[in-house]
Amino acid sequence: MRVAFAGTPEFALPALAALCTHHQVVGVLTQPDRPSGRGRRLTASPVKVAALAHRVPLFQPQTLRSEAARTHLAAWQPDVLVVVAYGLRLPPEVLSLPRFGCLNIHASLLPRWRGAAPVQRAILAGDEETGVTIMRMDSGLDTGPLLLQRRIALLPEHTAGTLQVELADLGAALLLEALVGIAAGTLHAATQPAEGVTLAPRIQKAEARIDWSLDATRIERQVRAFNPTPIAETLLDGEQLRILAARAVSESEARENDGKYVETASKIIDPGLIIGVRGDSMLVRCGEGSLAVSEVQRPGRRPVRVRELAHSMPLAGRRLG
Repeated sequence: MRVAFAGTPEFALPALAALCTHHQVVGVLTQPDRPSGRGRRLTASPVKVAALAHRVPLFQPQTLRSEAARTHLAAWQPDVLVVVAYGLRLPPEVLSLPRFGCLNIHASLLPRWRGAAPVQRAILAGDEETGVTIMRMDSGLDTGPLLLQRRIALLPEHTAGTLQVELADLGAALLLEALVGIAAGTLHAATQPAEGVTLAPRIQKAEARIDWSLDATRIERQVRAFNPTPIAETLLDGEQLRILAARAVSESEARENDGKYVETASKIIDPGLIIGVRGDSMLVRCGEGSLAVSEVQRPGRRPVRVRELAHSMPLAGRRLG
């Protein structure tokens, strides 16, 4: 099958690699190079780097709404356009261009978590399962008819980073299955149910600031959802402290670590108080429960285990936030 591909970040790479192995990729769309890093140098997207490595025709339009862009895409004569985290909306003229339409790999079980940040929103919400959806695109935001879905358990150890890797690989395999069914005429789309629709808006940097008055379980999900970006953060002595790994602990477990400080904290309920340090973690009092923080990063420095931070400054009795 002649396949055109549209994608930008690393999440799209497994799908592109699978297509290059099993189909004829006639061209790749990706967003224009963007300034990145401290030097603000123009940087190619991961998909551009991969397309060049595969020696596939590449096109980086600012928009697909121009006649020139659509003419360029039409010249590839694709049977289908596969879209994975591309970042640009496709106008109706593009959606109708390939004979099998445009397919999208979406990292959620639609209609739950339509939008830009389905992985992070699923973790933040405490969902017990998630998955990937192959859908035929329409003019709405992730509203197109469903072709295939696969479910996986959302585990307590999943971060947004590790979950995205798992879903990207799952999505690539499911895409190949969908293309076989489409070519054979055996796979038919189903309208999305009207019930269960939730939205997954883009993550804002302000959401990364920890509110220690919340319960420990919710803060733990925040830490996991924002790793590797934008990374949950708080203040320590007025200086930013990024928190990369943490887990909620029960009161009984906290008492085993440092009963004296826990007893004090539980009486005065002082959110953000560092109860004590044991092993690789510091225990932080939350609005409900405690959080064992194990990996942190100070401005301009590398991430470290809390044990290493504790060697450079006393932590017990200090307050975060």
